[in-house]
Amino acid sequence: MTANNSPREDNAEDGVRETPGNATIVVGVDGSEQSYDALTWAAAEAKRRDLDVEAVMSYSIPTFVATAMDAGYAALDDETLRTGAEQVLRDALVELERRRLLPDGDQLVSADRVRAYVETGDAAGTLLEYSKSAALVVLGARGHGGFMGRLLGSVSSAVPPHAHCATVIVPRGCLDREDEENIVVVGVDGSERARLAMLDAGGEALARGCGLRVVWALPPLTGTQAWVSAAIDQEAVVQEMEEQLNAAADWLRHHFEGLHVETRVTVGIPAQVLVEESQRARMVITGTRGRGGFAGVLLGSTSQNVLRLAKSPVLVVPNRSDQRVENRPNFGPMPDAD
Repeated sequence: MTANNSPREDNAEDGVRETPGNATIVVGVDGSEQSYDALTWAAAEAKRRDLDVEAVMSYSIPTFVATAMDAGYAALDDETLRTGAEQVLRDALVELERRRLLPDGDQLVSADRVRAYVETGDAAGTLLEYSKSAALVVLGARGHGGFMGRLLGSVSSAVPPHAHCATVIVPRGCLDREDEENIVVVGVDGSERARLAMLDAGGEALARGCGLRVVWALPPLTGTQAWVSAAIDQEAVVQEMEEQLNAAADWLRHHFEGLHVETRVTVGIPAQVLVEESQRARMVITGTRGRGGFAGVLLGSTSQNVLRLAKSPVLVVPNRSDQRVENRPNFGPMPDAD
């Protein structure tokens, strides 16, 4: 395995495709331990899905370096940066090979199905471009800053809302959990985008041989909102949510025969509930935006806490059309139209 230049260049002699994607799993790499975990998770997912992996390192010359160059200081030129980026990729591939030799290494896709690419430009923009033809984009929850490019961290929160495919954020340490429950959790809020997330969650759970837990959180009324509680029968609201969620569970069972579905309605701050569920879940799934709550969490003010504190991989479902949503009303009560 070697680090290569952009697949847009002709690297046929190295066995590298000229174009990225083609239903591959794309992984952002920046040399951090988090990105190594993301690459390992992607390699395992690629073997499960029978797909190739594309490890991508993107770099750009930072403003302070460009200013120094203009002022006549020692130049850190593009060739030097590219050489550094290539070394980052090589180190990542060496680490993946080391992990492939561990007891569970046979769960990772073979080395000949992992390709590494160096790109010039903004990391988030590069990954968004790759997402146009990828099956999945995978990122570590946090990564290095510095002049090699903030591939992870802020990028891991910038890519999911705009990616053309699903995005998975892999927190450091999640690969070593021993108390993992055999269940996929999806957070919902009653919006149509949340229903799309439920469909993806049903497919993920069934493919992994897991049960599915559908969770809906009712944010508590606090501070200046406390007076509203006198005018709202919270118990009745929770009961209505439970009825709608049970109907949604029947809808999911219809589309995913044999899927075990359980539901949970709880009062709590949606982001905190989601993080709590991630403690033992194999995966947490959410939409990109919705009414607020779960489906909106990754574009809201709580997004950094969710991505920073989740203990399991978080899969973010992109907005799209799905005909299966159309027959949801046939299975019982549901929230009013968005």
